[in-house]
Amino acid sequence: MKIAVIGSRKKLSSMKGKLQSVGGVSYLQDTDTTSKFDVIIDLDFDDNNFHRIEYYHTLTTGILLISANLKVIEESFDKRNNIKVFGICTFPHLLERDRMELSNPFNYSTTEVEEIAKSIGYEKIEWVQSRVGFITPRVLCMIINEAYFTVQEGTAIKEDIDTAMKLGTNYPKGPFEFLELFGIELVYQQLLALYKDTHEERYKICSLLKQEYLQE
Repeated sequence: MKIAVIGSRKKLSSMKGKLQSVGGVSYLQDTDTTSKFDVIIDLDFDDNNFHRIEYYHTLTTGILLISANLKVIEESFDKRNNIKVFGICTFPHLLERDRMELSNPFNYSTTEVEEIAKSIGYEKIEWVQSRVGFITPRVLCMIINEAYFTVQEGTAIKEDIDTAMKLGTNYPKGPFEFLELFGIELVYQQLLALYKDTHEERYKICSLLKQEYLQE
């Protein structure tokens, strides 16, 4: 089975770390040669790369796993008989876990994609509702946002918040350490997408976070 992985430098680096011992994987910058592959994993589809949708609609066979952090995939696809489309969580660092979060909005059989995921090192498959942000990015970005409010209010500094989070909740990293791994742009865009989707106050972006994002 031939697998193509498409993505930006940071996401590709994270994915390569996960798949370093897996054969038959090619890492690409765009979709030029992906028709030669059985499985396409597009890590950047919802990061301003919607031009690729026209290309994907020309494919006749295969499985497409596309980033669905910022938008649900139903906004770009409908159920097709020629190619099976699933959503995948593509945050850097989270790609390196043993768990893969997937959505299946078109109710395809999941047997084949689960076998593929396990063959590339994902021992646990978690099927989640097709919503913006899946589960883990929602939780972590909300925590990062709350941590920014704490800093903005003068309650604690970033380093102390990271330490308290690790010691108090046994998280592997603190909010600002996760921010460094993900990149502030992705966190900002994720929170913005979540707020637009849910209109919940917990995703309303802290002004300090927005200020730092704009200064990047």
